[in-house]
Amino acid sequence: MNRKKFISVAKNVINLEIKALQNLKKSLNQSFDQAVSHISKCHSKVILCGVGKCGHIASKIAATLASVGTPSFSLLASDASHGDLGMISKKDILILISNSGESSELKNIIKYAKRNKIFLIGIVSRKESILYKASDIKLYIPKAVEAEGIIPTASTTMQLALGDSLAIASMKYKKFGKMDFKELHPAGSLGAQLKTVEDIMITGNKIPFVNENLKINDVIKILTEKKLGILVVLNNKKKTVGIITDGQIRRFTEKKINFDLLTVKKIMTKKPIFVDKNELAVKALSVMNNKKITSLLVNVKSKPSKTIGVIHIHTILQSNIT
Repeated sequence: MNRKKFISVAKNVINLEIKALQNLKKSLNQSFDQAVSHISKCHSKVILCGVGKCGHIASKIAATLASVGTPSFSLLASDASHGDLGMISKKDILILISNSGESSELKNIIKYAKRNKIFLIGIVSRKESILYKASDIKLYIPKAVEAEGIIPTASTTMQLALGDSLAIASMKYKKFGKMDFKELHPAGSLGAQLKTVEDIMITGNKIPFVNENLKINDVIKILTEKKLGILVVLNNKKKTVGIITDGQIRRFTEKKINFDLLTVKKIMTKKPIFVDKNELAVKALSVMNNKKITSLLVNVKSKPSKTIGVIHIHTILQSNIT
């Protein structure tokens, strides 16, 4: 078989799955809203279970739900009848996935759920099946043409898409936002991209504060010790009124101006650029790049003239947020 014929096979499979997804989209009804509501209000765990390929889909959906704030795990149907049913409690929600809805491995699980009044959501393609009839919420998957007529492809694609939709919809229901996501994803590139200014800013004694009335000669030592290349200028009320960079001091040195007579407020840049502590660090980096500066002062919106931290471009780059 030549390369072009293999590509035609791939296109045929993809077309089958696209058509299946289009049919799934048309089939969505109030049952989906009900499922989202129950999943979002669950105060225990959401447990997903399937047989064969559906079991793999169950694992992926459980992982996605857990990643957006819904405690979830998957259970192998083959293990359920050998002790693992004890992992399901009465407060849990059970989601069973089966194309036929008649798999013998699922029957014991369905009986257990009914006997213990465990809420059951069924994802299934046959309305006359045991699973469909037993489910408290029935999520119908339209029948689809599989690749080669027999290989689970279009059906599992629909199951996966429906599971992703449940996860994202429940995330929206619970108003699970970027900061919540960051808490569950502290490692990896996603977690890094969601770091806030507060996560990586310089604070406390490391901030190079100086009074506006000090002589330049008196603050050069502070500039050298803090190694940030800036000085944060305060007035007598401890409010931030300006900023001085090592570049500014260097330019005045070149002019051979007497630093014994020159005060900080004479050469400082007034109205320094602030960033809120809750802003994403990647946004702070964008501001620095646009303004062609290497540091930003950090504040909170309720106290705009109070510096609580400094964020430096080197700190951002070391945090691997880009």
